[in-house]
Amino acid sequence: MKRTAIALLAIFVSATAAAEDGPWTAKAGLGYLATTGNSESTSVNGTLDVGYAVGRWTHELALLALGAESNGESTAERYSLGYKAKWDIRDFDYWFGGINYDKDKISSVEQSLSETLGYGRRLVKNERHELNAEIGVGHRQQDFIDGTDDSSAIVRLAGDYLFNISDTSTFTQTLAVEIGGDNTNTIAVSELNTKIRDALSLVLGFTVNNNSDVPAGFDKTDTFTSINLEYAF
Repeated sequence: MKRTAIALLAIFVSATAAAEDGPWTAKAGLGYLATTGNSESTSVNGTLDVGYAVGRWTHELALLALGAESNGESTAERYSLGYKAKWDIRDFDYWFGGINYDKDKISSVEQSLSETLGYGRRLVKNERHELNAEIGVGHRQQDFIDGTDDSSAIVRLAGDYLFNISDTSTFTQTLAVEIGGDNTNTIAVSELNTKIRDALSLVLGFTVNNNSDVPAGFDKTDTFTSINLEYAF
């Protein structure tokens, strides 16, 4: 749990630095999280999302840290880091490159690293709705909790949707599927964001993480339900 606390502190320090160093956008969240699947527990979790756009380039960085303990022992820990760079071909089309790392003591996949390159399309973009779709290829390295591993080429399919419900509320849905080797990993994230005051918001989230091939004795699906206070810089 001590490592988790350090990671959460690092998230907020990074967010503050990002806001002060230039024309970055950043938002940091801290709150409660409950897990089901390979771990049944309640946790503390922290998030950080940073974006920077210059010319045709857009850079996105996302970090997550969560931890829980019972009777002084860690029962759940997860750390993830994602970076994506996008280059606009034209208004609705772009190329992207991304790296995603996940270290998870909850699921059957202890750690995973993937690198992808691909094409994205902005299917819908107006004041109320935004819908993007992506397809890419790359490579993924996975270490399973039973000591086995897998390294293989992958195809990545992803999409994200934003619905501006009102001036103070938004709903987002993201879906990413990595197909490769003996395992297909699917992550779906749903979030409802309601502004409380100025830059402070309440965020309700639900995440589903599924692996198609897992060692014996492990669940294929883990879920995460979160309630966070989020501050936008």
